[in-house]
Amino acid sequence: MELDTEDVLYEVKNGIAYITLNRPSAGNSISLTMQAALPIVWADVRDNPLVRVAIVTGAGGKHFCTGVDLKEAQRVGFLKVEGPLSSDVRLTARHNGVWKPVICAVNGVVAGGGLHFVVDADLIVAASHAQFLDSHVNVGQVGGIENIGLAKRLPLGTALRMTLVGREYRLSAERAHHFGLVDELVAPEDLMATSVAIAEQIKKNSPQAVSLSQQAIWNSLEVSYRDAMEYGWEMVKLHRQHPDSTEGPVAFAEGREPRWVD
Repeated sequence: MELDTEDVLYEVKNGIAYITLNRPSAGNSISLTMQAALPIVWADVRDNPLVRVAIVTGAGGKHFCTGVDLKEAQRVGFLKVEGPLSSDVRLTARHNGVWKPVICAVNGVVAGGGLHFVVDADLIVAASHAQFLDSHVNVGQVGGIENIGLAKRLPLGTALRMTLVGREYRLSAERAHHFGLVDELVAPEDLMATSVAIAEQIKKNSPQAVSLSQQAIWNSLEVSYRDAMEYGWEMVKLHRQHPDSTEGPVAFAEGREPRWVD
């Protein structure tokens, strides 16, 4: 698949989709063309049977993503949105209804809207020099979407400090790892290798089982514990009808690698 912009780079190799936010001279900030390209990219991730896992990262070694390009937004007025979230915000797999695992490889500073990619990822690998901050209130905007995601993955006080203090407070990668926002903390030179290694581990498993398990866990955050258990049980029963549900135990018993249905 080819994109009409280089603001986002997209490549599928050996079952892994590599998505790179590619505006390093502008802090990998979110442009209009990036916003238009990402739903196309996520549609391919969803529909391409060759894709098992996606890795999202930023170009260069300084910034992962610094949020919306405010200079462009001021010039063309694209901060003036009036539609529902489902139509106005289409940056991540979650925003686009994609249920394949996503690893966020944080290679530098994450600010504002860049936090969407972090809080919506399944696993977060961060370079040791990465920093996380939110600058919405500094520029007169409400931190009301990705900040809610932060509150799901961080202690409430830390999420509120990031949101209310703004860019004066930067959460270090080490501190983020301590709190559980970051799953793997690595040296910068090991960032992509570690992310790919995790992706390779996920690739070995049943795509259908992985997807339904992923949905069970994410959707449990939306409802009560009892309702979450009922939803999870429905996912278990749904998968029992899939060939992978039989293939897994048979392969284990026969001492061979399973042959999953793509």
